Amino acid sequence: MTRTELTDEAEDSGPGGYAAARLRLLTEGTRSGPPRRAALARLTDDWLAGLFDAGAEGHAGVSLVAVGGYGRGELSPRSDLDLLLLHDGGDDKAVAALADRLWYPVWDLGLALDHSVRTPQEARRTAGEDLKVQLGLLDARHLAGDLGLTASLRTAVLADWRNQAPRRLPELRELCAERAERQGELQYLLEPDLKEARGGLRDATALRAVAASWLADAPREGLADARRRLLDVRDALHLATGRATDRLALQEQDQVAAELGLLDADALLRQVYEAARVISYAGDVTWREVGRVIRSRSVRPRLRALLGGGKQVAERSPLAEGVVEQDGEVVLARTARPERDPVLPLRAAAAAAQAGLPLSPHAVRRLAATARPLPAPWPAEAREQLVTLLGSGRPTVAVWEALEAEGLVTRLLPDWERVRCRPQRNAVHLWTVDRHLIETAVRASAFTRRVHRPDLLLVAALLHDIGKGWPGDHSVAGETIARDVAARIGFDHADTAVLADLVRHHLLLVETATRRDLDDPATVRAVAEAVGAQGTLELLHALTEADALATGPAAWSAWRASLVADLVKRVSTVLAGGPLEEPEVPAPTAEQERLAVEAFRTGGPVLTLRAQAEPSAEEQEPLGVELLIAVPDQAGVLPAVAGVLAVHRLTVRAAELRSVPLPDGVEGSVLLLAWRVAAEYGSLPQAARLRADLVRALDGTLDVAARLAERDAAYPRRRGVVPPPPRVTVEPAASRHATVIEVRAQDAPGLLFRIGRALEGAGVRVRSAHVSTLGSNAVDAFYVTGPQGERLPGEVAGDVARLLEEVLRG
Repeated sequence: MTRTELTDEAEDSGPGGYAAARLRLLTEGTRSGPPRRAALARLTDDWLAGLFDAGAEGHAGVSLVAVGGYGRGELSPRSDLDLLLLHDGGDDKAVAALADRLWYPVWDLGLALDHSVRTPQEARRTAGEDLKVQLGLLDARHLAGDLGLTASLRTAVLADWRNQAPRRLPELRELCAERAERQGELQYLLEPDLKEARGGLRDATALRAVAASWLADAPREGLADARRRLLDVRDALHLATGRATDRLALQEQDQVAAELGLLDADALLRQVYEAARVISYAGDVTWREVGRVIRSRSVRPRLRALLGGGKQVAERSPLAEGVVEQDGEVVLARTARPERDPVLPLRAAAAAAQAGLPLSPHAVRRLAATARPLPAPWPAEAREQLVTLLGSGRPTVAVWEALEAEGLVTRLLPDWERVRCRPQRNAVHLWTVDRHLIETAVRASAFTRRVHRPDLLLVAALLHDIGKGWPGDHSVAGETIARDVAARIGFDHADTAVLADLVRHHLLLVETATRRDLDDPATVRAVAEAVGAQGTLELLHALTEADALATGPAAWSAWRASLVADLVKRVSTVLAGGPLEEPEVPAPTAEQERLAVEAFRTGGPVLTLRAQAEPSAEEQEPLGVELLIAVPDQAGVLPAVAGVLAVHRLTVRAAELRSVPLPDGVEGSVLLLAWRVAAEYGSLPQAARLRADLVRALDGTLDVAARLAERDAAYPRRRGVVPPPPRVTVEPAASRHATVIEVRAQDAPGLLFRIGRALEGAGVRVRSAHVSTLGSNAVDAFYVTGPQGERLPGEVAGDVARLLEEVLRG
């Protein structure tokens, strides 16, 4: 039979034609979710059964079986059809001809097909060798043909799976762990893979397989609903893109949200994260139970009889009042009475975190169902147990997730609901808002010996971004929430005020240190006035570092740490009653002085390149090189240097520009530029070549703008997510000696060159610059003056800011 004949027969099978009926079903606006998936599966069943019946007349001992997702009846618009043609080993030619009659019509309709032709013995043997085949067969469903053949295979496959579970479940767990390592955690990714990431559809399928083994079972509460929500999102993604994709890309999220009737992409991600969290937690609990059961079965029966008369009795070791350890988990004591002990949930959580043990899901469920709410304000023990939990380091995360799984966190802290599973659309952030808060507490727990009030540090870490669930500046909103929460959990008025100040100013130190001139007394005075007390400064310093470390590698480095430490030292001096006078200009290092003298003597730029060492795990310092440039003071230095670096494809991660004094007896001034750069790709250019191009850029013989324009034309940028527009602001009170202009924009090659050229074109002089890159965001501050070194009048400064914003938008 020809391919054309097969196609004609396929189109005739089924009323009205399968393709037309399928299209109508997928474009119906009234049916979606499980009903549409089930209807699509039934429609496909009928079509394939028709093809089978037309091609298998008079041939017994053959059946058509759906496996995998199709076997479960979960067909998304672009799902593969997973099919097994099962036969008893009779007429091979007839079976091959039947397979052609089935497979070709599927291919001709453009549907993805995963197919196989096997006898029951071959199917079982392949399943024993390939775990993925085994998982697919666990969901085998009869479509057409010999029902007895299909039923016997299902029975045998399930029996094999249950008999082999102690050996195969660890293999499945390892497969899940490897996939999680590759794909990341679904509940935190901005562009998650709904199927492959940890907490996704593959993990949900793995939990079904564990349940089918009868060895252990997953927590059922919310699991089916979480799986359904992910399937609904995948359906909408297939319809929005017209492709068989599981990757929820940023550019598709608004359309997918609209397809599901959700407010926006953030609401979509939050729904995905909530579902993934349920599946991830169920996986943690289930795999822990699998391990426990396998370990218990590995003990020889005779040894078990010797230890406990044929039955092992689990030991229970006390951990705290009403809390014991049993079989590697923290459970409630037999005498515990949650309905009479409102502190018990926090006491159990703190005991589990301190012991580094998981909190039993049965214990958490009982606490959620029976524990009385805490009075307001909390008793002192409850507050102390919360602080103990937050100060327990890494084990805090798993314990907190266990409390969240049963709704205990929002019962203790109602404001938590607004930040729970809230996405952060910033490449610098690794986590959702709620997980970032817990990560900050984990980081802060390592700094509790640095501060006099570790309890305030840990609670501030938990609350510092709590305002992100509200509109407006999250630091301002968070201050109000922190006051309310602190009073509710029992802190006195003075401690509540400190916590509110820490939340309000948690970004103050790092933003000031990286964007302001620390040699300007106005900078130090402003921070001192905001902080107010030495104790608050000490706490704020530790909170700043914990917050940055919990954000991600791009948010903290040895360079930022040194700038913040320098600022803290200066502010501490002021708070201790030290002078506010103009500080002495720091003396240049020997290397800086050498470069400055050489630049002044030769009348041209002098530079050095020094590779950075491999960063330590604690520093998280990005690799690159330190570039030090000395140039005789003249116009156009900033755009010239930035332009040459852009031409050589060097990414600027941080930069400072300032004037340095020359040795006694030498008149004149030299600009010193200290940069940290990295090659966009390829190797670093030679220092001599950089210097030669810099000389040409300064004397005008190298047209940097033209070179960059040529490169952009030759390599047009790919269409991607449209970033928010740049913002340029004037900070009038930031300095007494210069006007501070702050630029926030999407980082891009040549950005600093365009800024520098625009400032030069506006006729202002850059006295110093403080450049930092956080992920894809550039945050730069420029201290500028008029031609004679004076501050810019307010109207002029506003005009410069507007001009610069127009240039960057251009």
